[in-house]
Amino acid sequence: MRILLTGRNGQVGWELERKLAPLGEVIATDRSTLDLADPDQIRRVVREAKPEVIVNAAAYTAVDKAESEPELAMRINGFAPGVLAEEAKRLGALLVHYSTDYVFDGEKATPYVEDDIPNPVNVYGQTKLDGERAIQAVGCRHLIVRTSWVYGARGKNFLLTILRLASEGRELRVVDDQVGAPTSSFAIAQATTELVRAGARGLYHLCAAGAASWCMFARAILARAGIEAPVTAIRSEDYPTPARRPRNSRLDCTRLLEDHGLALAPWEEALSEVTFAPR
Repeated sequence: MRILLTGRNGQVGWELERKLAPLGEVIATDRSTLDLADPDQIRRVVREAKPEVIVNAAAYTAVDKAESEPELAMRINGFAPGVLAEEAKRLGALLVHYSTDYVFDGEKATPYVEDDIPNPVNVYGQTKLDGERAIQAVGCRHLIVRTSWVYGARGKNFLLTILRLASEGRELRVVDDQVGAPTSSFAIAQATTELVRAGARGLYHLCAAGAASWCMFARAILARAGIEAPVTAIRSEDYPTPARRPRNSRLDCTRLLEDHGLALAPWEEALSEVTFAPR
């Protein structure tokens, strides 16, 4: 099996390059070899690789910056998935694509299921939703995975930010009224490999079991790292950002369990298995 992977240097892409290897030949690209903002380059790279599976782990993920760069975010998150889908359809390949809890507005009182109506409240979420819809409109064989609050031992993410701020002795004031499931990049890559092997198709929610606020997550990170540092719980209004965040980012993963017998471990358990060093 020939697998074309985008975003090899991202936190999920880095894990995927290693997890997908047992399935076949992995042709891993980064921004220098495949710029998703360039449709012509996308077509050329896919046609040269002739993959049976395309795994799109690259994305524009700077949520706040997207508010001031909506065109670039749309090219990468909204348009590029459609181009990949067209090329996948031409080859008869499977396209695996990652989306986000941010396609929802966070107003629902319970976890979101796949069939809930999306209503993004920021540019990033809207571009990711447009990417989903572009793939579905093309009609290629596809697997779209919505996940949430991704973190890992590398890249840029909440876990590494908290460790850095704590090591610098900075005051930690963290939002306590946004709730979701912190999900490790390792777990996402491992689950993706299992789903590709199982021939999964369609739209699925995939995140760690359980839920936490950002403040709860920050405290758990510090405890895991053995760092004693106070974390003050604040409201979203006390920490204004260019992009609005959903208050409820919980995703219901029942469909994944029923269709493929797959469920991720509780977020606390996954965090305990992440290897990192205090900065």
